[in-house]
Amino acid sequence: MTAAQSGTLAETVVAFVRTLRHAGLPLGPERTLRALEAAQAVGLERRDDFYWALHATLTDRVDQHPVFDQCFKVFWRNPELLKKAMALMLPALRADLTPQGDPLSRRLQDALRPQSPPPDTADTAERQDIEIDARLVWSDQEILRHKDFEQMSAAELAEARRIIDALPLARMTVPTRRLRPAPSGPKIDLRQSLRRSLRGGGDSLPLVRAQPRQKPPPIVALCDISGSMGQYTRLFLRFLYALTNDRARSAGRVHVFLFGTRLSNVSRTLRRRDSDEALNRLSRDVPDWDGGTRMGSCLRQFNRQWGRRVLGQGAIVLLMTDGLDRDAGAGLEPELDRLRRSCRRLIWLNPLLRWDGYQPRAKGAAALITQVDEFRPVHSLNSLDALAQALRGRSPLRKPSP
Repeated sequence: MTAAQSGTLAETVVAFVRTLRHAGLPLGPERTLRALEAAQAVGLERRDDFYWALHATLTDRVDQHPVFDQCFKVFWRNPELLKKAMALMLPALRADLTPQGDPLSRRLQDALRPQSPPPDTADTAERQDIEIDARLVWSDQEILRHKDFEQMSAAELAEARRIIDALPLARMTVPTRRLRPAPSGPKIDLRQSLRRSLRGGGDSLPLVRAQPRQKPPPIVALCDISGSMGQYTRLFLRFLYALTNDRARSAGRVHVFLFGTRLSNVSRTLRRRDSDEALNRLSRDVPDWDGGTRMGSCLRQFNRQWGRRVLGQGAIVLLMTDGLDRDAGAGLEPELDRLRRSCRRLIWLNPLLRWDGYQPRAKGAAALITQVDEFRPVHSLNSLDALAQALRGRSPLRKPSP
């Protein structure tokens, strides 16, 4: 490789790194230098070697692989020119070259679309004279609230995370066995009544009324982190982070578990002050992220190891999964039955419920539909808002027929 070719290759690799950065990958100067060294080491003779050299230096998490694959296919789209080193001078990419129908295409369009020039002053003046009737026009935020998480661009995902952080969370309270004084309470506190009677010598017995104390029930979230859940689990964990910190201020408890091929308790990680740091730590510390799902064995481990610890005082269980099980539902139904009997309410959160014609044909989903108390879709900002309101204790959705 000549010096001129090496310089052109370096410029093109830097442009590719910028494209990945705009698509949402956290890449800095150190990663860029490592990618340049790897690209110059393997050369352009074989496309596979060039791909894996950049892949190994520019990605460090499993969730970054789909974005990298699509960026590579679009950016280095002509393998014949790449072999001849002429692909180093590709023209500017157009947004219409992105794959159609792919949920990540919007993110790549934003990263690859050239910046539009500033509008002309004369055109701006002409537009100011136009009157627009916006009575039937939705705002950008309204459209974003209905949009599927997998169809959002990088900018829309950042806005969705900001909305989730500011989401108002309603608090459901339930009566406990402890009492608190109340002038017109339905119960008589015998202990306090006897204490007051002793103050007067025991000649009279004043009745002290009381009512049960109200306290928010614990919330236990079991989240599927398999590859089929993707962006839904990441944004739902953002919702759980907001819920955890809100409950911490109201003396409520939130326990979060992640399951794929194994069970991981991440409740302590979500209590960190910085939300981005907490969620990035989850993807690094959980070894089976974006893998398969073994619901039966994971729920068995939860029931035996954690059930008695976290399901007391009428806990509400949020089970987020699409029902696709690697073990085809083996041993799942008895564990679900035990889980349902141990909690106040078992809510199944399934992103596939956004489809009107959804049928639980997978064996894991078929076992779930017969055991849960309530089911809800969780695929958009509106669905998360509805879930937050449901935690107040409103009437649940009707269960479908299995």
